[in-house]
Amino acid sequence: MKFVDELFELYRGRLQGTEDDLDMITLTVLGEMSKADILTVIQDMSEEELAWLFRVYLYEGLKEKFNQDQLPVRKNNHFH
Repeated sequence: MKFVDELFELYRGRLQGTEDDLDMITLTVLGEMSKADILTVIQDMSEEELAWLFRVYLYEGLKEKFNQDQLPVRKNNHFH
């Protein structure tokens, strides 16, 4: 998570780490990066980081689709 570590150090002490702060950071970073920049960060990821990234992408994408379809995403107590 080299890229995340670098961003954390850059903003450490400047922001509170609220969801609004995190949204601002991510939107600012994405707004400044080209597709090539993003792909470079992804290429530098370990296998574990890449799997985590894809898992979050799938999870959030499916959650959004369920929300759009007005199907609530429920917690499954069997997996916690």
